[in-house]
Amino acid sequence: MLLLLVLVLCSSLFLIYQILNRQKHLDQNSTANIPPGSRGLPLIGETIQFIRAVNSNKGFYDFVRNRHIRYGNCFKTRIFGETHVFLSSTESAKAILNNESGKFTKKYIKSIGELVGDRSLLCASPHHHKLIRGRLANLFSTSSVSGFIRQFDESIIKTLGEWENEGTVIVLDQALEITFRAMCKMLMSLESEDEVVEMLKEDVASICKAMLAFPIKLPWTRFYKGLKARRRIINTLGKIMSERRCSQTEREDFLQYLLTEDDKACSDGNPSLMTDAEIQDNILTMIIAGQDTTASAITWMVKYLGENQKVLSLLRDEQLQIAEKNLNKSFLSLGDLNEMPYASKVVKESLRMASIVPWLPRSVLQDSEIEGFKIKTGWNIDIDARSIHLDPMIYKDPNKFNPSRFDDEAKPYSFLAFGVGPRTCLGINMARAMMLVFLHRLVTTFKWEVMDSDSSVEKWALFARLKSGCPVYVRRIDG
Repeated sequence: MLLLLVLVLCSSLFLIYQILNRQKHLDQNSTANIPPGSRGLPLIGETIQFIRAVNSNKGFYDFVRNRHIRYGNCFKTRIFGETHVFLSSTESAKAILNNESGKFTKKYIKSIGELVGDRSLLCASPHHHKLIRGRLANLFSTSSVSGFIRQFDESIIKTLGEWENEGTVIVLDQALEITFRAMCKMLMSLESEDEVVEMLKEDVASICKAMLAFPIKLPWTRFYKGLKARRRIINTLGKIMSERRCSQTEREDFLQYLLTEDDKACSDGNPSLMTDAEIQDNILTMIIAGQDTTASAITWMVKYLGENQKVLSLLRDEQLQIAEKNLNKSFLSLGDLNEMPYASKVVKESLRMASIVPWLPRSVLQDSEIEGFKIKTGWNIDIDARSIHLDPMIYKDPNKFNPSRFDDEAKPYSFLAFGVGPRTCLGINMARAMMLVFLHRLVTTFKWEVMDSDSSVEKWALFARLKSGCPVYVRRIDG
């Protein structure tokens, strides 16, 4: 009897050994040629480490930077229950962002997708994205940008006129206010005095704070508060749209254009060009993109210029020439902006160094091979724009603020501030115009001194915001 038990036990142990050995070989085969990296803890992966970086003064990109140093140009991790592969070479950027093979589609992490909406350009499927993009393209035409420039310039002149008596100004706060007002006016003809503008501003701020939060829908969490803010914004947009449809007065703004085109389609017996939900999600997306990214970029630009007086001197010489030529003109035009070659390089260099959008996310639709590694269907693949922007093999002295580096054409896929390919930022010309107009009015009106050189970034911010807000002491040039 004892002998029988020993034989059974030995057989069982041998069977277990075979199973474990087979599993070991399966694991080895399944992980062959996949990118290096850590899976982290079961289920949650490295989400805790990611959230820790989000909540630090270095910002969430520090999570990526540390792994880039450890593993190289290609590594994998697991956050929010999904596998992410980060790539930081121009060759990878070309293969993925051009997407000629149709193997990739844009996809943000769960928290961002739920907050901006699945009908947003940021999250739409390839086919849906193409349709929506086509319907929104006219909103960013040359004539639209030209009209917006005058409108934005008027707002900047008014705001800077109030700086003279301020002494010290927090640039980020001012830039957020300016860009938010500009987006509300352009999109929906909402003026600063409208009560709804202040409500929208607070709710948009709540959404931005929630974008990198852990997606738990509990009342005290940032994510839950962000979702509530989104619902309030969608309700507000719905009311504005209903009022427009009942009103006999037509406005000259983005929303009116979308509603008018939709009415024309319906009267011709065609289906709606865009549903109300699509309009609402994309209005919200444009507000966030137009305000948050542009305001952050303006803030970094002011900091870089304040700390690089030689660059500022060259820029001011260019802008004073334009100001002298326009003595009899009240506002800037698109033609004026096209005569700002050095300012355009300042904008480009600021965006390169700050990398406001640090990586460009995609989802893998088909098994692929990138840089010799197997990339599986369903994984997320992220182009690490910041690593490319700061690569010394691409940019000499990458941490030096040097707009003249763009005297020569940049290497293809080495400048990714607005993306590349079919998903290039639709508002690229609008954002560029806002930054150039602000630059012109600032450098021809004020001298300034940066009061805090700290480059720490704000916690929880999806787009790289200066924690200090960039306080500057300003005084008029003629003062």
